[in-house]
Amino acid sequence: MDRTGPLVGLTVPYLHKPEDLADLLDGEPSYRLDQLRRWLYETPVLSTEDMTNLPTALRAQLSDLWPFDVEIERSADGGTTRKWLFRAPDGAAIESVLMGYPRRATLCISSQAGCALGCTFCATGQFGFERHLDAGEIVAQVAYARAFLRQIGMPGTPDHLTNVVFMGMGEPLANYDRVREAIRRIVEVMGMSARSITVSTVGLVPGIRRLAEEPWPVSLAVSLHAADDELRNSLVPINRRYPLEELEAAASGYFEKKRRRISIEWTMMDSVNDSEDQAVKLAGIARRLRAHVNLIALNPTPMTSEKASSEAAISAFSRELARRGVNVTLRDTRGRNIDAACGQLRLLAGKPGLRVSAKHERV
Repeated sequence: MDRTGPLVGLTVPYLHKPEDLADLLDGEPSYRLDQLRRWLYETPVLSTEDMTNLPTALRAQLSDLWPFDVEIERSADGGTTRKWLFRAPDGAAIESVLMGYPRRATLCISSQAGCALGCTFCATGQFGFERHLDAGEIVAQVAYARAFLRQIGMPGTPDHLTNVVFMGMGEPLANYDRVREAIRRIVEVMGMSARSITVSTVGLVPGIRRLAEEPWPVSLAVSLHAADDELRNSLVPINRRYPLEELEAAASGYFEKKRRRISIEWTMMDSVNDSEDQAVKLAGIARRLRAHVNLIALNPTPMTSEKASSEAAISAFSRELARRGVNVTLRDTRGRNIDAACGQLRLLAGKPGLRVSAKHERV
């Protein structure tokens, strides 16, 4: 069993590897194992009461279905964005954001409670690091969203999860072994395509190289935010350990190994990284990597003085990239008013005493 939290209950099924679920079914017929595995991974449900072909006594034994409580649930964008703050038994906060579109449903998941890398413009890093998430806690976020879509639903959105992005709280490659195990379960047990999974990193070069050797062709997103070492050292401190030349080489190696297009994430900050000079340097990196660039307007966080670039500056930056042959898009901002947008996760967890009912709205 893979677990990191000191107060984790032994009967919580998601904290067991799928291969070890038989430990929970002592004395039960062998076919119960397949039934339980299907409920957990193939057709997840919000409550053990929904596991209709399991006997009542067994459902009661497995009443702790989730390794966390749903402490806060908030919705935005006409119900097509849903944010959950899950609370683990040891008090750690875990946040996930589900975004619905006409033909896809994307879940942004967390890999750590907090983050130790200290990027200046990100709320998660501003509040610091608590602990790594267990592989089961990561997978449970995916299972919860799948159950929610099937049983509750979101307006104008498919009833199934189509994409998972490791872009929530934490640096996935700093929690490599547990993230790897979570990906294994999502792909090999839940049955999602590896190509529908994106792992985002601020530039942990050894982790990128390890990920390139894994059997799953997941997509890689690099949170760059600056195109020279001097500026990036100030915005993304890990750059001092793994400077741009090393990061670019690792990303290039990932592309050559997986033949999956790299995405470059670039948070637009007024008078910080939105100059023509930065656009020219970024264009060179993107062309060498044959990467797609996602521009993201900075979302407000409480401990940064930076402001989002103006629409005019973002447009000029985007035009310069396109003029130089770079495929570029401006990411649609979702959930800003519920602290669910890029860089805002951990804001709810950082507000003491805030409690919002997790009452679901059925559509």
